[in-house]
Amino acid sequence: MTGEPMLAPYRVLDLTNEWGFLCGRLLGDFGADVIKIEKPCGDPSRNIGPFFRDNPDSQKSLYWFFYNANKRGITLDIETADGKEIFKKLIKTVDFVLESFEPGYMDKLGLGYSALSEINPRIILTSITPFGQTGPYSTIKPSDIAAMALCGWMYQCGDEDRPPVRIGLPQAYVQGAAQAVGGTLAAHYYRETTGEGQHYDAAAFPWLAYIHQNHVWWYASKKYSTRHGPRWEWTGRPISRYVWECKDGYIAFAVLGGNFGLSQKALVDWMDTEGMAPDFMKEIKWTELDFDKVTQEFRDRFEEPIVKFFKLHTRAEIFHEAVKRRIVLLPIYSPKDMLESPELNARGYWIPVEHPELGTAITYPGAFFKSSETAWSMRRRAPFIGEHNEEIYTGELGLSKQELAMLKQGNII
Repeated sequence: MTGEPMLAPYRVLDLTNEWGFLCGRLLGDFGADVIKIEKPCGDPSRNIGPFFRDNPDSQKSLYWFFYNANKRGITLDIETADGKEIFKKLIKTVDFVLESFEPGYMDKLGLGYSALSEINPRIILTSITPFGQTGPYSTIKPSDIAAMALCGWMYQCGDEDRPPVRIGLPQAYVQGAAQAVGGTLAAHYYRETTGEGQHYDAAAFPWLAYIHQNHVWWYASKKYSTRHGPRWEWTGRPISRYVWECKDGYIAFAVLGGNFGLSQKALVDWMDTEGMAPDFMKEIKWTELDFDKVTQEFRDRFEEPIVKFFKLHTRAEIFHEAVKRRIVLLPIYSPKDMLESPELNARGYWIPVEHPELGTAITYPGAFFKSSETAWSMRRRAPFIGEHNEEIYTGELGLSKQELAMLKQGNII
């Protein structure tokens, strides 16, 4: 990638918690100067594991490292009178403010959008919350797991004879924050056209429901998908296998009709080259098969040879043959598999980030896009508590070292 990062001229104040960390991180990846603001005692999220070499320490949280890389860090208590005045001075120097407090919190402090826009008419305030600034759910404070349950995802995840489970990573947090980036950049585009700032109400829940959209469609057609572990089912249809065991792990593969039937046909042809395709499978017209009408016995009959076939091959063998034969499937990777992925390594996706305080470099995910006109950049590890106080307060805002010392003594910074 060549060229300057697309947001290099812009500055962001990041007041968020887990609901918004990724938003600031991505804006920083695009080149913006993101300043993470914490209270003087530090952000509670520094205590979220896992930790570097399993050593519980607020300065060694891998969670904090990832979500707050590409940010500088300062401490500031905006609930104090002096803290508010310093925050207002910062507002004059920035283009975006990100916050994820409960609705109305910033207004109560006198730091809501109307107040900030008087100081800086071009400011974009992005408020990231689970349910938005208004409405009957706006005051609810769900955790990631509660949000995933409310949007229906947990109804789908897990075994039918056990309680529902959530997806392993905090998807509610990251989906909401990632979508907030899109809305923030849309407001930025509008500002570049008109010169006007905006308050963007970034509610996470609609996006969580949207990524669940296939189940909304099924519900509308009275095909209710239920929880069946590695299999899936719509009410009134046979239970379908989706996760398949192979020689060294698992793959994901769905047997469907219509155009997807071409994929099944290609798999049967491959099985036939190894003498493992029964005659009845070779005779099926896969693109014409109506899976709304097949019986469970029929599905079990053609799935059994596929189960045996996959177990004779490794994920790599299946994946490379699938690419060659245009079979729609994918390997299920562990984190170690992802690090060793030839495709990701060929793209230079994994990059080392130096952590001098730990005496080593840590491997991070790198650029998620390639561009001929702009650059993605990893410029810095996540900040320590107040690491850039002097750099920003004295070097950029012009406060004296004596003023800085008094603010620190008063627990303002």
